[in-house]
Amino acid sequence: MAAPRPPRSDAVTGAAAEEVARTAAAAADWPALAAAAAPCVACPELAGTRQHVVVGDPPANGRARFALIGEAPGANEDQTGRPFVGKSGQLLDRLLAEAGLDRADAAVLNIVKCRPPGNRTPRTPEVARCSGWLRRQLELLDPPVVVALGLSSAKWFLGPRTVLAEARGRPHDVRGRAVWATYHPSAAIRFGPNGAPRAGLLADLTSVAASLA
Repeated sequence: MAAPRPPRSDAVTGAAAEEVARTAAAAADWPALAAAAAPCVACPELAGTRQHVVVGDPPANGRARFALIGEAPGANEDQTGRPFVGKSGQLLDRLLAEAGLDRADAAVLNIVKCRPPGNRTPRTPEVARCSGWLRRQLELLDPPVVVALGLSSAKWFLGPRTVLAEARGRPHDVRGRAVWATYHPSAAIRFGPNGAPRAGLLADLTSVAASLA
């Protein structure tokens, strides 16, 4: 008798994604979701190298006026267990203040909750497996406005063919939410204080602030 074939990688990814989605959907509130996500091993490579699952921060001021959603945790985030606390987060905080937005009014999340090795871009199967957590977070927090920081986040909301330069600068209606796609703060750091990504990110955050006024 022939040996059974191993399951195809897309089938494994699908099963893991479905399990995450079921577990996330069963979480009645934020503390329950955070507790359920903390031991997640849906992505073996990420689970084997991370220090923390970075679930994200709910808004400190109560209901989320808006959500900031990046790509994945970096080294500082992996170490602390909190999103956007490194150099990118410090720049983001400054630009939010310049734009007239308060981080305490925001849910601060990532599409992938574990740091990819070497800060590489999350792979498509990793995004698929992790998506159930973010979908449930959006259901629980129900922010009317989402700021998608960087191309990976923009593609999660707007589709795989998204071109950031074409998508930014205006809101997109996605299942009843206004989604603004813009540059990630790390791109603003790479291109420097006079670079287009920093100016564009500040301009988009200013437009988001005006839409919330």
